[in-house]
Amino acid sequence: MRLKDKVAIVTGASSGIGRSIALRFAEEGAKVTVADIQEEPREGGKPTHEKIKEEGGEAMFMEADVSSKNSVQDIFYRTAEKYGRIDVVVNNAGIFIQDKIENLEEEEWDRIMDIDLKGVYFCTKEAIEHMTTEGIEGSIINISSIAGLVGYNGATAYCAAKGGVSNLTKEVALDYGSEGINVNAICPGVIKTKMTEEFREDDQVRSFMEQNTPYKRLGKPEDIANAAVFLASDESNFVHGQNLVVDGGWTIH
Repeated sequence: MRLKDKVAIVTGASSGIGRSIALRFAEEGAKVTVADIQEEPREGGKPTHEKIKEEGGEAMFMEADVSSKNSVQDIFYRTAEKYGRIDVVVNNAGIFIQDKIENLEEEEWDRIMDIDLKGVYFCTKEAIEHMTTEGIEGSIINISSIAGLVGYNGATAYCAAKGGVSNLTKEVALDYGSEGINVNAICPGVIKTKMTEEFREDDQVRSFMEQNTPYKRLGKPEDIANAAVFLASDESNFVHGQNLVVDGGWTIH
């Protein structure tokens, strides 16, 4: 029970990586707010908060749009009201659009920036305000990407947004380490989720990804959830301002 008595908010937690993180947090004793634009998992199955409750944990679902400041503020207000405090915030909500810059429309650029980068800004700002006001030495975990560290073919806006997340993580860590607030990012490689399903179904693309991953497999949501548990626990309280790469070795080339 490495997260016993901690309260966590996980955005984008109905599906994929966020769902896996929320489930693992609950297994480790955390109370979890599952925040997502939709309640039903995109890969099917019971809603995340229901599954947590079924297995003896404590969780609630909140419909949330991280690109809306009011929606984000509501997540934090209702979580603190229900559980009394917020110890861990995982900024996981995100979308992926693959387009080279010559084909990328302004609306697509704005949509990715609003969700993948501005959403992290809104949630981090609320987390910092809550933790500093309440004197909580908490953890903020941003889900960035290897695309925030290196180029990724045809993913112009996504790379830009995730690069912003990775550097925002360092800057906020620099400002608030003295408050005892841990701020880190996880940079996943290609993970088997609904978001990556479309291009994973292309045999040529999947083969390319597998061959360029030294570990010779694609990632699983559980791989990221295990890293998130470490960063949310007291075991990592001297790990600060880092972009933890979990990619099977993709970026060592």
